Amino acid sequence: MCALTAAQRGRRVLVLEKANKVGKKILMSGGGRCNFTNHFVEADNFISNNPHFSKAALTRYTQWDFIGMVERHQIPYEERRHSQLFCLNSAKDILNMLLDECAKAGAEIRTHAELVSITEVQQSEDSARYQLVVNQQGSHLELRCHSFVVASGALSIPTLGGSGIGYDIARQFGLTLTKRHAGLVPFMFSDAMKQLCEKLAGLALEVELSANKISFTENILFTHRGISGPAALQVSNYWNPGDSITVNLLPNVDAGDWLLNAKKEQAKSLLRTVLSHKLSKGLVAELQWLWWHDQAEKPMSEFSDKQLISIGEKLNNWLLRPSGTEGYRTAEVTRGGVDTAGISSKTMEAKNQAGLYFIGEVVDVTGWLGGFNFQWAWSSGYSAGLVA
Repeated sequence: MCALTAAQRGRRVLVLEKANKVGKKILMSGGGRCNFTNHFVEADNFISNNPHFSKAALTRYTQWDFIGMVERHQIPYEERRHSQLFCLNSAKDILNMLLDECAKAGAEIRTHAELVSITEVQQSEDSARYQLVVNQQGSHLELRCHSFVVASGALSIPTLGGSGIGYDIARQFGLTLTKRHAGLVPFMFSDAMKQLCEKLAGLALEVELSANKISFTENILFTHRGISGPAALQVSNYWNPGDSITVNLLPNVDAGDWLLNAKKEQAKSLLRTVLSHKLSKGLVAELQWLWWHDQAEKPMSEFSDKQLISIGEKLNNWLLRPSGTEGYRTAEVTRGGVDTAGISSKTMEAKNQAGLYFIGEVVDVTGWLGGFNFQWAWSSGYSAGLVA
């Protein structure tokens, strides 16, 4: 996005890609369908030490601008839950669109190109500010440029090229970094909860999941290691090691009141039978073992109101303490990054270093699940491309 925008201004642009091909994260995203943006994008959908930083770029290049490009290229797409937009056919459509735009504008792309070093040029007759040494399949090349844009991504999914090189460059030129964590990542457990998750692996259900007073109502998925699914990934952005998470298994239902009514209307039924109307039998069996195994064969009428209210509270507020997350190996994003205090929100240029720009995931701007991280890439890339 940055390359095609700069090239459209007549700039001579070279993209250096370490991998053997470009756009690997685009191709794997959204189950191969690429959730390329969202119909509703606001600064509130992003996490940063400076919650206002993303506003300028998101306003300069909006979701509607990107949707317009998608439609000009006649790429079929669909809207899914929570206003998420996906390709109908393949993520390749988005990658090919960007490559076509780069080619049309004259931006050159080189793969197998690994940056070895970057140094500042003190005096130059050709307006070059930076000198690069690049390893191109075993050969060292020296390049010079007026503007250098770091669009390296971050630490997430190293198998697709994620690395910390962008942070190294930021440190080299005196920019500070915020604390970094794996984001949009599944939770793991090491206690009895791990055994429960193993038994329920593959089960998905809609819950309200919360951490640090931030809640999302979405599906969770039990795995052999813990909990995944959209709600877990969203909440992981707000969770810190040692924190608990809260699962409301019956969103929008006061479980205590509902159980008290069920006691009147289904007095002879077993509690697990009543709960199986709203939750899977497998999950109910595990909850029974946790919370009322001594009374498993008692009819509802023999539970005291106090007992049912207590079980209802657990259904609405099941407190769990993850041992950790699956880490960068499976994280969709890296939370934190290059401190926005050192970057212009309008141009993405380092305030202390002319001609050096940071865009996308390497910056301390992390979006929710749902197309927001791609939109940040498009918007920040466009903002830098207008001036770099």
